[in-house]
Amino acid sequence: MDPLKIVASSPLPKRSVHTLVLRSLKRTHDMFVADNGKPVPLDEESHKRKMAIKLRNEYGPVLHMPTSKENLKEKGPQNVAESYPHKQYPANQGQEVEYLVTGTHPYPPGPGVALTAATKVQRMPSESAAQSLAVALPNQARADANGTGPAGSEYRHPGASDRSQPTAVKSVIMEAGNTKNSALLAKKAPTMPKPQWHPPWKLCRVISGHLGWVRCIAVEPGNQWFVTGSADRTIKIWDLASGKLKLSLTGHISTVRGVIVSTRSPYLFSCGEDKQVKCWDLEYNKVIRHYHGHLSAVYGLDLHPTIDVLVTCSRDSTARIWDVRTKASVHTLSGHTNAVATVRCQAAEPQIITGSHDTTIRLWDLVAGKTRVTLTNHKKSVRAVVLHPRHYTFASGSPDNIKQWKFPDGGFIQNLSGHNAIINTLAVNADGVLVSGADNGTMHLWDWRTGYNFQRVRAAVQPGSLDSDSGIFACAFDQSQSRLLTAQADKTIKVYREDETAREETHPVSWKPEIIKRII
Repeated sequence: MDPLKIVASSPLPKRSVHTLVLRSLKRTHDMFVADNGKPVPLDEESHKRKMAIKLRNEYGPVLHMPTSKENLKEKGPQNVAESYPHKQYPANQGQEVEYLVTGTHPYPPGPGVALTAATKVQRMPSESAAQSLAVALPNQARADANGTGPAGSEYRHPGASDRSQPTAVKSVIMEAGNTKNSALLAKKAPTMPKPQWHPPWKLCRVISGHLGWVRCIAVEPGNQWFVTGSADRTIKIWDLASGKLKLSLTGHISTVRGVIVSTRSPYLFSCGEDKQVKCWDLEYNKVIRHYHGHLSAVYGLDLHPTIDVLVTCSRDSTARIWDVRTKASVHTLSGHTNAVATVRCQAAEPQIITGSHDTTIRLWDLVAGKTRVTLTNHKKSVRAVVLHPRHYTFASGSPDNIKQWKFPDGGFIQNLSGHNAIINTLAVNADGVLVSGADNGTMHLWDWRTGYNFQRVRAAVQPGSLDSDSGIFACAFDQSQSRLLTAQADKTIKVYREDETAREETHPVSWKPEIIKRII
């Protein structure tokens, strides 16, 4: 019988895929086990080429630099020749010359001009500068070797930059064209600055008159009166010194969520949950303009400090820029994916900052109407943003943290942790006192620079109100920075003032930093 037919007729044993894979692995292992652990043989040609490329790329700018006399003695002439195979200096042969002073590298005479042999410009040091360097460089080499040298003394080529050196590192710099030698001293260990002492704030007046939650507050530029908006749909104007009611304005048909007084004209702007944005003429106490366009409740507004522009933010996930005079919508700032809770304007770039319930903060380009930077550090809704009146920085409030940022690109500075509540409002004065007001009625006061929480306040609610009505919806400093006004859920406005009897001895700073933070 044919043996091929016998093999074909006999059934092959069935094996699982797992068994076949293991067999393949074992065969592969047996094939290469003899070479396992052996180093890869070095290819001389590729190694030389690799080292030549590395020398050119990493040490190209300094390969042309001369070597000191001490290095010549240590290495010997043959090693020095190997170190600089591409260039020999006849000035160093048979003479006691320690350094060769060279000029600048060739550069084109202007922007857009190709660098060729005909167009190249090369500056050579003057004769006096070369002589000065010839004297200074050997002395500096000895000072570097001994670790001693006049700290802060420096020599600069006449064409070199005059930029001041950082104070944290004392450096000795000598330049001849592009040649630099520097002796750097060790930095000091970073230390945490102690917080500035601030007197505690105390409650000095409670103003009542609204029939609903007081949602917003603003002080007029002359510091004579302030204005509040409430859930009772009214806007009330109060005398700042006495706390007496001067005027009530009606016109909104739902909660008033934002008010602001113009510094450029006698106008008051307000917005509310009725989707309306109104401009009030305070000479006639009447609405003179409406700004239509938002599709849902308007949660906040702000005025540009230098141009007639109004910015509003809404639950429709957009912020809108309005021309105050023509009532035209200049831009619709879209990009947020949830309600925009707060908006702030400033004269410097970025001119508009928004915080949203989508947990992000956006810095906007006012001219283009587009986002410059999106900050995604917060993990929960951002309901409050405040700009420092003097520093080029701002802070944002969220239930997870209060964070400080640098303009213009939103660089993170530090976290202010400890106010574990829904933060509705932030305010800061020129002395560096940051105030955060929360939904549970607590108010924390911080030192802006160090993030030190120097006071915690929880004022009692108005008699007849529930303890749950203690929330703080808005707060603002007056123009003198000496009084703090808070708008609260118990239908009152509370006025705080610094305790004049407090001293640093009676209220010492209890500063115990846990980690080193980045402080500007």
